[in-house]
Amino acid sequence: MNARRSLFAVLLLPAWLAMQGAGAQAQEGEWLSYRDAYRAMVVFEKYGKPKHFLQNHFQIIARDGATLDGLRLTLNARGSQLNLPLDAAGRAVFPLLKAAYDDNAVLMLNRKLSGYAYRPRVSIMARADGVYEAADLRTACEQAQAYQRVTDAAFRGGRCVGVRFAFARRGEAQVRLRHGAQDSAPLPVAEGPAFADGAGADFSIVSYRFDAPPAPGQAAGHAAGQVISLSPPLAIAPLYE
Repeated sequence: MNARRSLFAVLLLPAWLAMQGAGAQAQEGEWLSYRDAYRAMVVFEKYGKPKHFLQNHFQIIARDGATLDGLRLTLNARGSQLNLPLDAAGRAVFPLLKAAYDDNAVLMLNRKLSGYAYRPRVSIMARADGVYEAADLRTACEQAQAYQRVTDAAFRGGRCVGVRFAFARRGEAQVRLRHGAQDSAPLPVAEGPAFADGAGADFSIVSYRFDAPPAPGQAAGHAAGQVISLSPPLAIAPLYE
């Protein structure tokens, strides 16, 4: 198994998705099956349509006054324990471990599970240089929607309208449009969740809409230009309407 495959993140089974989507709350002492997650990982891997702009994670969302501070997710197998680090948005990357599958390992938090929700998250890969071709962002959004239409009926309507950059701090949320040698003023910053269907206002959010008119001083046709992020975003999520 190569290194790239080992980084494929979890996609929950439809039954598990239905349980979470219906608002079911995990009770203290419950655990999540790594075996179920392992079986579902191949869905994203075997998806045959373009997905080169996408990545797939498993997100833990704090709710009901809970917090991600100090939260730890571990994979507990027979005689061993593996820490699965969470990023600032609560996302984890799951390795494909056949031994853990054979042992019917479990996923555990160091908190009451009832304080958290669990979601598969498809997002757009961030670039190290912070320079995104506007056309690539549109393609990435369309790739995400095409994939999610296959795995979740809720995504079968609507259309891609833009992307959502999430940052940990407001000072990092500096996103501009570039057309030729000309940059626009920074796009507006709001407070909210990293993903549009999340809760809370934990992050600084900058939304770039494909159909937005040029900013003052910006040449027409900027949608064919670039989107420049001065700091690395925590997440880039597709926007649908």
